[in-house]
Amino acid sequence: MPSKRRYVSPLREQGATRTRELILRHATELFAERGYGRVTVADIASAAGVASKTVFASVGSKSDILNRIIDQGVVASGYEQATAGVLALRTPEKVLEALAHGTRLGNESQFAVHEAIHKALPVHEDGEVLWERATVAYRDALCAVARHLHTLDPAPRCPVEETADLLWYWFGPLGWRTLVIESGWTWDRAEDILCRMAVASLL
Repeated sequence: MPSKRRYVSPLREQGATRTRELILRHATELFAERGYGRVTVADIASAAGVASKTVFASVGSKSDILNRIIDQGVVASGYEQATAGVLALRTPEKVLEALAHGTRLGNESQFAVHEAIHKALPVHEDGEVLWERATVAYRDALCAVARHLHTLDPAPRCPVEETADLLWYWFGPLGWRTLVIESGWTWDRAEDILCRMAVASLL
């Protein structure tokens, strides 16, 4: 006797997807505003208008939620497309201008995600792994840009590894946060200054 196939309702699946998105959006906002350690699953459930058991069933624990937020943020930042565009450029100044603009757009659009991660690091049970999960693709992209710069004329005056470190220092998430969040600069001003610093220092 053939086994019965489990019926899958498209409407039910769409509803479950919307619920997950709602939970993750409110969790991101709460983590960014209050800090990971001060937010409970009950807080997230209340903000999303669902029961706590729905949060656990749909997304998982608070740590699971943060991991999903990070993974979604990495994809939503558009870093792959932005990096491909930068690597297609053939003059160092244009590469650095595009890098400044691209990282600015990624950090600006993912501001709440970055704040959620930043505030979670001191209290998360494994902050080092969390930071690695959040930044490994970002740093790899900047390393690729550093290698590309060293194929162009004029090439940076320092070794390629040092170029990659400097790009991370200027254009990594902490560089943007220092100027925009902690110092109150506009995104436009930060982009302009960071780009000019990179051009002056490397070229």
